[in-house]
Amino acid sequence: MSTVTFNIDFPRFHGAPPCQGVIRSVPEDFQVDELLGFEPSGEGEHQFLHIRKRGDNTQWLAKQLARLAEVKPQDVGYAGLKDRHALTSQWFSIWMPGRSDVNWQQICGESVELLRVERHHRKLKRGTHLGNRFKITLRQLSGDVAQIEERLNLIVRAGVPNYYGEQRFGIEAGNLDQADSLLTGKIRVKDRQRRGLYLSAARSLLFNEVVAERIERGCFDRLLEGDRFIEDGTSNLSKITEKGQLEQQLESLGLHPSAPLFGRGRSQVEAQSLALETDILSARQSWCDGLERAGLKSERRSVRLKAVNLRWQFVDADSLELSFVLPPGAFATSVLREICQYRVAENSQHPNDTGG
Repeated sequence: MSTVTFNIDFPRFHGAPPCQGVIRSVPEDFQVDELLGFEPSGEGEHQFLHIRKRGDNTQWLAKQLARLAEVKPQDVGYAGLKDRHALTSQWFSIWMPGRSDVNWQQICGESVELLRVERHHRKLKRGTHLGNRFKITLRQLSGDVAQIEERLNLIVRAGVPNYYGEQRFGIEAGNLDQADSLLTGKIRVKDRQRRGLYLSAARSLLFNEVVAERIERGCFDRLLEGDRFIEDGTSNLSKITEKGQLEQQLESLGLHPSAPLFGRGRSQVEAQSLALETDILSARQSWCDGLERAGLKSERRSVRLKAVNLRWQFVDADSLELSFVLPPGAFATSVLREICQYRVAENSQHPNDTGG
């Protein structure tokens, strides 16, 4: 076991939250609806199922669908992982070439509801959906209403750090301990799923540390010489080069600075931006070397997150209901932590890796 200490309490962009509260008192307090972004074609080799689940995780349900359809687990696709201790809806695809439909109602039960069945010509792959709509209720809320609304309005105007949520790092950062042991050669992990989990946790921490440093240096939402920018809601690197246009798009949240998801390949940033990232990454050189050996390719991710259509209402004296839409891979908890110093209800199970 690694003896490295990991700090995953990253700095907030907007300062200390103006309130305290509790999340996940019941699954209905954390609702996630996947936005597919396209209509299934109605024909093809893949069966598409739209499913609502309560208290079940995505991977478990995918295995149940594979068993029911009598196909291999890899023949079942989904766009992202969804929280377990939540009420969620999402799509699954099952590759069934030349086969008639099975009785999908068999999957239904107390915690699973089948919403829709369609055919499509392509498998559903990770990250191919439009985004996720969240409806979250904070309970046992304490704080000044005016200050809470001021913070919410600030988030609408300025966004929040696009941190990977603490779920990515496991209980008591256990995934990072395993990642450190794996990347420094202390252990070998043959299981592909576990290995991928640890590598992902390592890249996520490196990304978060770069975002945190930009906040500390006051350049989180500002133009840094040599930066590369990402168009809001996408993974597309911007082609805008004129400084006036860049600054206008940054101000309006149309563009965001980016930070690395470390892997093989030359850095895409230069000058001040490259110096900042090199400074952070060099502190974990053994991890960088290990990620390159693992064959991961270098990518970029937005450092800032826009909560689209952020709405709120105080449903009673100590409960606040929030709704917003986030792009694939973004964590709702990264929005919540800028609003509220929250804790997870004691009766809640530890959430799964989300940001699906």
